Amino acid sequence: MIDSSDGGEISEVFTETTQQSFTETTQQSWFSRIGGALTGLVIGLLLMPAGGVLLFWNEGRAVQTARSLTEGAGVVVSVATDRIDPAREGRLVHVAGTLTIPSPPQDAELKVTAPAGALRLFRRVEMYQWLEESRSETRNRLGGGTETVTTYSYSRGWREGRVDSARFHQPEGHQNPQPRWVSRSWNAENARLGAFRLEAPQINEVDAEQDIDQPTRFIGQDANAPRVGDLRVSWRMAKPESLSIVAAQTGDGFGPYATRAGDALMMVQTGRMPAAAMFAAAEDDNAILTWALRLAGGLVIFFAFWLLFAPLKVLADIIPPLGWLVGFGTGVLAAMLTLVVAPVIIAIAWLTFRPLLAGAVILVGLALAFGISRLRRGRVVAAPA
Repeated sequence: MIDSSDGGEISEVFTETTQQSFTETTQQSWFSRIGGALTGLVIGLLLMPAGGVLLFWNEGRAVQTARSLTEGAGVVVSVATDRIDPAREGRLVHVAGTLTIPSPPQDAELKVTAPAGALRLFRRVEMYQWLEESRSETRNRLGGGTETVTTYSYSRGWREGRVDSARFHQPEGHQNPQPRWVSRSWNAENARLGAFRLEAPQINEVDAEQDIDQPTRFIGQDANAPRVGDLRVSWRMAKPESLSIVAAQTGDGFGPYATRAGDALMMVQTGRMPAAAMFAAAEDDNAILTWALRLAGGLVIFFAFWLLFAPLKVLADIIPPLGWLVGFGTGVLAAMLTLVVAPVIIAIAWLTFRPLLAGAVILVGLALAFGISRLRRGRVVAAPA
């Protein structure tokens, strides 16, 4: 059997098969690893600008969202739920009130109806199926080659959705069938927030987290001894007594509000929340997303540097201990360069999207540097000869 997960040269593969797992040992030559490292170098050259673009775009996105939220908070008007004022058509409104749901949603396929007052019904379908796990251990060999031992284990368990068994390393004997039923959700029809009509864009923002008084249903021959293909079905619902919405008034319903900054505002929260609290929560979400994307961009740049330095480690792997030291050193260097490059890109983005704030930060930094410099000079002059 000849195989390679990375396109490199494999000299030999040994396979040991057991009932539910097997082990595969692959060997890759030093020349093949050099070729792979050079390919990685090219990928690193492509990832470097990609990470920079992500960081730069994220700062612009964060500023645009912040400006949109500031604009929305300044023009939003809280309105009563008992009547719709046609004069506010297209305006940004805040509505908070009690829900009216004439008929709860239902799963007609499996004949399950949510309790009265439910806004959403979610059906979760789990299938008893084959699952694959793999563990790999790579060892460097004298001369720069590597040996990788990979163990593939197969077990049966419950998992929502269908795991694609065609992608298993050993699909034979581990096929997963297509389930008869799948997870899906239903929304209540004709739901209203006072006089305002609710549609899917607003209802779908409400999570179905409550269990309903409906036992989990097993679809198969024996629940105590499930077979591959058997199903386990459960239901959850969303049953908020009240809802708060910030959106554009559109007819007798809601739609996204287009801000001058370029975003479309539509916020939905369960319970009665003031408009100010909803905008504050949105600002917090924007801050969290900004830092998450900064971290993602930094990781992309770090991985790019790591790929650029990878050929050095492969060259040093002719003597395995030396390769480990070079790999550790290049990893530290990649991290240090990332900590320099990523903030510089963010600073350039700030100069573009937040010039006043960026200028203030630069001035403060220069003032601190000047003050520290003067303080050090004063201590030098005061020191005894």
